[in-house]
Amino acid sequence: MKFSTKSVVGPMQRLMATAQNGLEVIRFGGLVHDIESSPYEIVERKRMYRLRHYFPDDVGAERPVVVLVPPLMVTAEIWDVNGADGAVGILHQGGIDCWVVDFGSPTTEEGGWDRDLADHVLAIGSVIDTVTELTGRSVHLMGYSQGGMFAYQTAAYRHGKGVESIVTFGSPVDAVAGMPFGIPHGLASDAADFLTDHVLNRLPITDSMVRLGFQALDPVKTAKARLDFLRQLHDREALLPKERQRRFLETDGWLGYPGPALTDLLQQFVKHNRMMLGGFVIRDQPISFADIASPILAFVGEVDDIGQPAAVRGIVRAAPNADVYEASVVAGHFGLVSGSTATRNTWPLVRDWVNWLSGRGELPAQIDHMSQEVGRNGPRTGLTRVVHAVGTLAEAGAGLGRAIEGVAGQTLRGTVELGGEAARALPRLTRLGMIQPHTRVSLGRLLAEQARRGPDREAFLFEDRVHTHRAVNTRIDNVVRGLLSVGVRPATRVGVVMETRPSAMVAIAALSRIGAVAVLLAPGSELAKVAELTGARLLITDPENLHAAAGTGIRVLVLGGGDARKLDIPDGCEVVDLEQIDPARVTLPAWYRPNPGLARELAFILVTGTGDRFDIKYVTNHRWALSAFGTASAADLDRKDTVYCLAPLHHSSGLLVSLGGAVAGGSRIALARSLDPAQFAAEVHRYGVTVVTYTWTMLRDILDADTFVKGHAHPIRLFIGSGMPAGLWRRTQDRFAPARVLEFYASIEGDVVLANVSGAKVGSKGRPVPGTAKVELIGYDPEVEQILVDGAGFARRCADNEVGLLIGTASDSVDLSAGGLRGVFAPGDSWMPTENLFRRDSDGDYWLMDRVDTVIRTPRGPVFTQPIVDVLNDITAVDMEVAYRLPAADRTLAVAAVSVRAGHRLGPADVTEALRALAPDQRPDLIYVVDDIPRSSTFRPSTRAVQAAGRPVAGDRTWWYNRESEQYEVLTPELAERLGI
Repeated sequence: MKFSTKSVVGPMQRLMATAQNGLEVIRFGGLVHDIESSPYEIVERKRMYRLRHYFPDDVGAERPVVVLVPPLMVTAEIWDVNGADGAVGILHQGGIDCWVVDFGSPTTEEGGWDRDLADHVLAIGSVIDTVTELTGRSVHLMGYSQGGMFAYQTAAYRHGKGVESIVTFGSPVDAVAGMPFGIPHGLASDAADFLTDHVLNRLPITDSMVRLGFQALDPVKTAKARLDFLRQLHDREALLPKERQRRFLETDGWLGYPGPALTDLLQQFVKHNRMMLGGFVIRDQPISFADIASPILAFVGEVDDIGQPAAVRGIVRAAPNADVYEASVVAGHFGLVSGSTATRNTWPLVRDWVNWLSGRGELPAQIDHMSQEVGRNGPRTGLTRVVHAVGTLAEAGAGLGRAIEGVAGQTLRGTVELGGEAARALPRLTRLGMIQPHTRVSLGRLLAEQARRGPDREAFLFEDRVHTHRAVNTRIDNVVRGLLSVGVRPATRVGVVMETRPSAMVAIAALSRIGAVAVLLAPGSELAKVAELTGARLLITDPENLHAAAGTGIRVLVLGGGDARKLDIPDGCEVVDLEQIDPARVTLPAWYRPNPGLARELAFILVTGTGDRFDIKYVTNHRWALSAFGTASAADLDRKDTVYCLAPLHHSSGLLVSLGGAVAGGSRIALARSLDPAQFAAEVHRYGVTVVTYTWTMLRDILDADTFVKGHAHPIRLFIGSGMPAGLWRRTQDRFAPARVLEFYASIEGDVVLANVSGAKVGSKGRPVPGTAKVELIGYDPEVEQILVDGAGFARRCADNEVGLLIGTASDSVDLSAGGLRGVFAPGDSWMPTENLFRRDSDGDYWLMDRVDTVIRTPRGPVFTQPIVDVLNDITAVDMEVAYRLPAADRTLAVAAVSVRAGHRLGPADVTEALRALAPDQRPDLIYVVDDIPRSSTFRPSTRAVQAAGRPVAGDRTWWYNRESEQYEVLTPELAERLGI
């Protein structure tokens, strides 16, 4: 072998350089470099932040203004880590005025470890106010990672005030679409619960924990970076340009994470996905990204495993009123804002975006509108990773591993979500099955349980305010003391006549907590008559209904509106203002025990109808719990849901389905004061409503108002209620796709509850809810109103598609003397008949045919009204309809009245074609058009009002059924006279 001086000196020089540089790293933590930070001054200091103004000596009135927001776990130097080649350097060179928010370290800042997410959002709002005041211009709000999430939240909270545009870098919005590293959302959600309940309230997340956590998230890249540094330690010139960035990532750039802020993030973003759905809470105020109208530019890292592309692109659906753009960069999470890729691609694009919006340039070709079609993350191709990681075998292997991980993650996600649904339903059904007549169960008890489990969780929302379980429970207890002070005792029947508001819910819950009976009355109803029928001894009302309540002559208790309002009390009326009673001065009686209600005891009385016909429904605690847990199970309600209570609380759908289902499922309740389509559209987004309750034709007003354009993004997944006509059902599903309708049926007497869970058969009432009464269909003759029996004297079971009377098994607590049946199928068995006739199809689904007392008895046999109503409502031109019996000269006619939707026309050919779906003997004899069909307070079309308006008359808007031609034809005066109309 031939030796030379060069062959010896070269390695020695390399060894000496390595040793010298290594010693410098050991002594100073890194190589001494000449990359200088950009100059800045602190313009404002507050408890939450310091506001930096970069290059303060450069002035220019026409310069666009940007505010840069860092994430919580990274220092504000992230915007200047590359000096002149970093964010503030490149933007300043492009003629842009740069301001940076510095939250500081929670370790050194006063109260730093106690900061929550809202503190940071409000701080950014304060920064925007300061900068706009100093510069006279709106700002381009920019944020990296969680800083971008803060930017979205702040803009939504301020409704865009002072924000020219929003630019984010790797900032996820849709947690369900893509959690970091493909973790299934269900698994991440459970982990979030564990961390918030057991870790974050005990252990601070320090800067070293954050650093080690991020490095552990991508150990291959971390190891590769360190090996590259060691291999080049001899080459100082090669290392110096990246030295500041290396030190930033290794040690200098990390900050601790305040526990309350991380708790908010995990609960609102990871657990409930409220950045996507709406209802994100900032200081008791719900916000929605639908309130953002400023242009948005979202940078997407194609190989970003933390801000997953699908999660980042969720902003296009979360902010439907904003013009959303995206720029896709082949970079990881950190590479989006720092390093050579950011220098070459990210910051020049940001500069050009700002200049374009300022009218100083063109929109770069790399920036394009974000597509509405955003799929879930799947395994990214190996090619993208190979291009990104040029020739690195370790990263190529990691790419393959992540591809396998992605496939497994998708499978695991489905398994976890299905398992989670079953895990939620099973305890509810088990608890339902364990309820015995002597079991303590009530609305008040369930609310107390929710408050005990999560006192600071959100209970309900009303008029843009969020109320926690702690606050609601305290309010209920205070009202309980007020009621006790005026003599309310267990089993006392107390009427509640209030508009839908928090005080109404509190009043009902307070009565339940005492063990009293709440008689729920509709405002504007015949209060004196109903109070007498139900035995109500007191009335609780709100200020709006005080005069009507006082007119009954019964003692009136006023609740709601605060203690500062003045009441206009009629003379001679006994009125007690509960808001003026100091609960602290009320001594609880010795007999009082909270939530004493037993399953068998009466809890609520519901009243429907007017005039000489009232339907009174007695609801026991068991019956309420049956509907509550049944609804929560059928609708799969949980804490991620926000239930919008359109149905009034005095209706069974509001009390049993909305309030009951939400309380049993642990969901948030959003109360709507009235049915206002514009308010509904705004609050659905602002509250993050996932489930909407309805009654009868309530949704018709929302669809007709056209406040939701078809295909417009919304968070609703389900509509639940009862009485929706078939045509309106189809319109609702078409307008709000992919949301579906969950139709319930609940009997007035007994424990029969049906639910159309799948929604596949429009108009069907579905099947019995697990845990509720077993049901049967028995033969029934509506002509003589008698049950049909077999040769042994037992009731005859109906065959498929045969119309019969629906009955359900009677529980031990049911008083059979009130209309129950014994010996139906076997000696001594107990059943409770419903008031309705049904048919059961071959799949086991039940279809409502009629009430027993509204079947039309014609010479050709009984005609059932519900199929007529459903078929007519399915005609596009038909708005509403009713069917009823019309006495004529020598016969009874089956008649239907319809109103026509604005902008549509309806003719006899339309109804002829539609009614071919019914057997000829079930088609109505007459159909006529009316200008309008009035509705009850529960939005049910009023047959009585139509009948009171007058009989059908001959003319072009009245059609009779010609049974020979099987066509509907115009009713002539001669034929009308012959029919005796």
